[in-house]
This record gives sequence, C-alpha cells and structure tokens, in this order.
Amino acid sequence: MPPHTHDDRPAVPRPAPTATDARDTPVPASAEDRTPGAPADGTRAPGGSGSAGHAPGASAAGRPGTGASADGSRPPGTSVAEPHTHEPSGGDSATPVDPADGSRTPGGRTDGDRTPEHTANEPRPTAGPADGNPAALGDGGAPGPVRSGDEQKVAAVRRFAAAGRRWRGAQLAGCAVLLAVALTGGAIAFGAAREPVPVAAASSAVDPGLLGSGNLDASIAALQAHLRSQPRDHDGWATLGLAYVEQARTKGDPARYPQAEKALRRSLALAPGNDQALAGRAALAAARHDFTDALTYADRALRQNPYSERALCSRVDALVELGRYADAARAAATADARKPGVPVFTRYAYVRELRGDVPTARRVLEQAAGGATSPGDVAYVAAQLGQLAWNQGDYKAALGHYARALAADENYLPALEGRARAQAASGRRDEAIKGLETVVARYPLPGPLVELGELYEARGAAGDRARARDQYALVDAWIALARANGVDADLDTALAAADHGDRAAALRAARAEWSRRHTVHTADALAWALHVNGHDREALGYARRATATGYRNAAFLYHRGMIELATGHGKDGRGSLRAALRLNPGFSPLGAAKARAALGAAR
Repeated sequence: MPPHTHDDRPAVPRPAPTATDARDTPVPASAEDRTPGAPADGTRAPGGSGSAGHAPGASAAGRPGTGASADGSRPPGTSVAEPHTHEPSGGDSATPVDPADGSRTPGGRTDGDRTPEHTANEPRPTAGPADGNPAALGDGGAPGPVRSGDEQKVAAVRRFAAAGRRWRGAQLAGCAVLLAVALTGGAIAFGAAREPVPVAAASSAVDPGLLGSGNLDASIAALQAHLRSQPRDHDGWATLGLAYVEQARTKGDPARYPQAEKALRRSLALAPGNDQALAGRAALAAARHDFTDALTYADRALRQNPYSERALCSRVDALVELGRYADAARAAATADARKPGVPVFTRYAYVRELRGDVPTARRVLEQAAGGATSPGDVAYVAAQLGQLAWNQGDYKAALGHYARALAADENYLPALEGRARAQAASGRRDEAIKGLETVVARYPLPGPLVELGELYEARGAAGDRARARDQYALVDAWIALARANGVDADLDTALAAADHGDRAAALRAARAEWSRRHTVHTADALAWALHVNGHDREALGYARRATATGYRNAAFLYHRGMIELATGHGKDGRGSLRAALRLNPGFSPLGAAKARAALGAAR
C-alpha cells in the first residue's frame, strides 16, 4: 500500500451561529459548540454505494452509489435551538406524539403508534431456530468458530474471475454459487492457499463495550464464548446480533444477516421488548433495505429507552430512506439534543448535504472528526469527509481525507473505494484500477465492481472488455446472494442493470423500489431505467424530481441532461450536462465521457 499522505489545509473556520443562522441554517448546538462525546450505542450513518450499506449502495455500506450506506434532501428543518415539543416522561400524552421528536404523521397518527401486524416482537417473522442453544444454532447466529473470511474471499473471488473468463456463457446461478463460496468461507473446501489479511477496525458506533479492542472478529469470538457459558444473557445476544450486522457491512457479506436475525430473536425471546434488541432489529431491517420495519422497530425501542443512540440513529436513517425528509430533519435534531456524538453528527451532516448545504455539512463533519478517538470512528468520519469532497469535485481534499481514514484503518472499505474513485477522477487510472482490484478481491460489492468494470472499459486495453464483463457478472451474483439472505436489492439491480445488464429487469426493479419509497435516489434510478428503455417522456418528471431538492450530485445532473436532450429540451439538456461536469468532472469513468460527447454533438 502506498504511503499515506495527510491533508494539512487549515480547518474551515466555525463562526458562532447568529439568530439568523439558528433559524435558516440550524447547525446543532452540540455539533457547533461542543466537543462530540463518545457514542454510546449508535449505528453508522448511511454511506457508500447503494448496497448492503446504502447507503450506505445504495449499498448498506454507505451512500447510494453506500452507503454505505441514504438519499434525499429536505425542506428546512426545525432548529434545535427551539424548544422541543416532547421530552421523555413516565406517562402518555392525550394527543399522540412521536416518541423521538414530537412530529406527527398525517391525520395525527405517529409512526410510534403504528402496531406491527404480527407478534409483539416480530413485525415480519421468518423461519429459523431461536432456542438459545449455541450448539444447536451453529452457524446460523450462535457462537461457533470464527472463520478468517477475508482470506477465503480473496482466493475464492480470484478463482471466480478466472472461471468467469473460461465460462463467460455460464448461467447466473453458477455465478451466485461461486460468489457465495467467496463470501461464506467455502475456499477452504478447495484447499486454497491464503495469506493473512488484517481485520478491519469497526466503529465504536456499534457498541463501545463490544468494540473496545477495535477488532470486530475478535469481539464476536469473545461474545460467542461468553454465550456458550451464559446462554440466557439477552444483552449478550442483542450485542452479538448487532455485531453480525456490522460484520456484514464491513465485509460485504449478506450471509451474516440471518445470523444476526436469529441472535436478535433470541434476545427478544429471553427479554421481550428489550430496547437493545429492538434497536438491533431496526439496524438489521435498515441493512436489508426494509425501511418501514426499521422505523417500526426504532420507534418501539425509543418507547423503552428514549435515549438509545442506536435507535435514534436508525430512525433518522429510515425516515431519510423512506423519503420523509422533514421528519428526518426533526429526528436528526432530536437525536443531537439527546445523544450528541459521532454517529448523530454524521447523520446531521448528511441531512444538510442532501439539502444542498455543503458548508454546514462540512463543518459538522469536521467537528465530528475532532471528537473521534477510536480507529473505527476516525476512519468513518474521514471517509465521510472524503466522499463530501469528491461529490464537489475536490479530488485533492478527498484524497487527503481518505489517506487519514486509511492511516486509522488500512482495510476500511469506503476509504479504499473512495480513494480509487478520486484517483481515477484525477487521471491516475492505473492506480485506481489496482486499488479497486484489491477491493473487489476482498469485498465483491456492486459499487466497486461497477466502478472497476467501467475503468476497464475506459482503458480499453487487450482483454479489458472481458474483464469488465466479469465484474458485471459478479454484480448479478452478489444481488442474487443478497436476495437469498433477505436483502431488498431492487435499487442495486436498477442502477447496475440499466447500464450493464438486463435493461428490462432494471426497469422492473426501479418501479418496484419506487412503489416502496420516494427518494431522490429512487427517482433518479427510475428516470434512468425509463430512459434506457426508451420511455424518455415518462422519465423526465422523475429526473427533475431527483434534482429538485438541492442535493449536489453530478450523476443525477448527467441523467437529467441526457433525458432532456432525448425529449427535445436541448437548452435545458446542455445546461444540465455542463452543470454535472462543472460540479464533478470525473463523476463516472464512462458517464463523464458520454456527457462531453453529447455536448459536442449538441453544438
């Protein structure tokens, strides 16, 4: 790995907010005036690529395209300087009030008042053992030996790539099986020679007690050993479930989600209604892109513990991903008032970014970075700053932030992927390809796979077209594996298949996702899927909706510009394409070139 460099630019000044600032740009008092406290038990903000992190995705790993992880911007939210309409109390008010932030849904009913249609503990039960016997549960969620998954994935995914070149006409089912081997440790069966791969540090946002060592695999092993001797420890089962969710996110392994579900079910069976397990179910539902259940579980957890940082953060994530932006802004302000710290600050910053308020988002993230102490938190916040800089086309700053993230945790996926993307946009394509080849060997997720495939296509060397096809086949395989483990992968399907797969399937997936949630990212995905299928007039409304909120996203502007040109709106189309290239001229290895070509043809 090349030596890390640091961005030594002076910090952005943080002037004290005026009364006007508090009204028009509601930076949380805790974010601007206090040093962030260490997070107690929160989860990560949406980040990365629209996958099992979508944003995370969107991956669960980050922002769509991740995150990580979330999508959407909001109308101006309530300033946290204003009095809160509801604080925790021992009784219920006569008028239904939201348990997290006092907001009400249409008709006066709150999300917290919604009753799940199934049992008291399980809105959507699925089959699986939950008897609390670690030996009986085995690999499905209970203590057992921890496999060295990263080493196995390296060999197995490389084997898959070689097989893909030989069997390029194989069916998707075969790809899914090979990818499942890569993700679940099946490389052992092949006798693969492996070299040790360092374990990624995890953010303390999961649980400080669990992650005190910074080594998630070791922490899981310790929890498993503890639960063998104390199988009725409901807190231990809840923490193990959350650790599996985090492990799935950091390793790109959706097979961990059923394990997480079984552990969390066991916790609720031992202690019905315990807030830690309910908050864990919220995090799990969000990771699987079931944001309706995520909101339900978060609200139930907050009834038990209004100060649960994990539940407060999951509630913000769910509201954002459901397109309820005003509610999400209020929820972020409430979370900041109750549990200021790194997980809340990063979510607040993302809320502001999605409204187009990049300066405030940057200030809040810098404040969060100042309070981050664990390697996981340092890497997490630095990568968020890198993504923010990359979105604005500031590649030098982005590379500096990613260098800081990787100095804290050399295996942090969003930073590895983000650094490669910034290198590619800076003209350092060979470095970017080498970096992404390393990333996808360890973490074959849709975002980096598509990016690597497009870089191969853009380079155009001998064999690059076949290499690109291999990456896109792996995307299909990951989606199949994710769905088999309960993940709603329609957004991932729509984004990848529209440009590199079955266009009709992309449109079906985009329509399905839009039927569940109306966000800027789902609007953009549906617009582009309609466009590539020749339905440009229908696409135009969705493309304009995706770009109407203030969120500064060059890919959205590119999609809108191409659709405007296709519908005869030449002036508007050229304006949108120029705006995309001004904002982030290297936003996509292929898309940026197509935008320039379209502008040249339009002249």
